[in-house]
Amino acid sequence: MENNKSNLGLKVALGIALALFLGAAFYSFDLVKEKKETEAQLTKEKQLVMKDLSNMAKQYDIAIGDNEVANAKLVEAKDRINGLIDSLKISETNVQSLWRYKSKYLSLQKEMDVLLTENDKLKIENELLATSLDSTKVRLEERTMFTDSLLVQNTELATVVENAAVLNTVGLKGFGVIERTSGKLIPTERARRSDKIRVCFTVAKNSLVQAGDQELYVQVIDPNNNTLGANEQIAFDDDKTLNYSLVSKFNYENSSLNVCEFVAPRTDDGFAEGRYVVNVFNNKGLVSATEFTLK
Repeated sequence: MENNKSNLGLKVALGIALALFLGAAFYSFDLVKEKKETEAQLTKEKQLVMKDLSNMAKQYDIAIGDNEVANAKLVEAKDRINGLIDSLKISETNVQSLWRYKSKYLSLQKEMDVLLTENDKLKIENELLATSLDSTKVRLEERTMFTDSLLVQNTELATVVENAAVLNTVGLKGFGVIERTSGKLIPTERARRSDKIRVCFTVAKNSLVQAGDQELYVQVIDPNNNTLGANEQIAFDDDKTLNYSLVSKFNYENSSLNVCEFVAPRTDDGFAEGRYVVNVFNNKGLVSATEFTLK
């Protein structure tokens, strides 16, 4: 009877121990399973945070690339994100660590919103400034073109005025004269009777010429192509030279002026018969010419 009771107690004890063992085994299995699920979830969350940080870095890259001169605040913020990504890659995968990185991410997200808003504002201001500068550049170019055009016009006008501000003559005549001892002059066409050749002309009025002492060059060429009178030489601005008979000097008062000059023969033999040419020059060139004949 006692042996039966002892066997029953042993069986009960074994059953309880088996139940406890099975319970512990199931409990341990659940713990392992839960741990693996938690680790998988944490790994997934870590990857999501990594992805969010990478996307944030790309947004900074785009914002920095839109600026010819990179915004220093954007560059600094992007460097901090890259540092956080590198740190997250080697960090432990646990709840505390992941929460810390999530907190930093949220803080960086708020900072990025502020920085990108400021950057967009700066972009708009820079575009407006660039537009204003382009407009100013166009106006300056137009002004420069206008100034250059005025300079060309003024230069052309100055050239026209300079060319126009010269003395001219009208009514040029040349002829032989007999000079009496009394000073009386008698015109003649006879070469042998001519004591001198008289050249007369009228200096035309020109308001562009400054009043005062002026001069013209008179050239008388005989039938033998000799320059009568002083036969001296002068060079003009275009490197041309002139052999002239005399320099006609007079006081010009901005009104028409009648002038007469005399040219003597080259030798005591007097003047040769034939065609004579008379030219009058100013300091720019020929202004009038005429011919006459002595028989």
